[in-house]
Amino acid sequence: MKRVIVDYSKLTINILNILIEKYPDGYDHTNIIKFKNSKAETISAVEVKTDDTIYLVKISSQLEKTMEDFLDDDTSFNSTNSDYF
Repeated sequence: MKRVIVDYSKLTINILNILIEKYPDGYDHTNIIKFKNSKAETISAVEVKTDDTIYLVKISSQLEKTMEDFLDDDTSFNSTNSDYF
């Protein structure tokens, strides 16, 4: 199974749907995974899985807002990279 780190700018509608399904009430500190990237920076992410991939979605205030907006109106998400995955 491959692991992919996903930033908000690379978030697809598919990954957003998986996030909403897994965390319908939002995520908390028990759902957060922290790790160091190749630049020794600490990254905080939440994990979602598909059949063949584990996505580590970086946490940001923009991610939380996007999840909330998507729940309110699923047409508010505009992925610039919908073909990324």
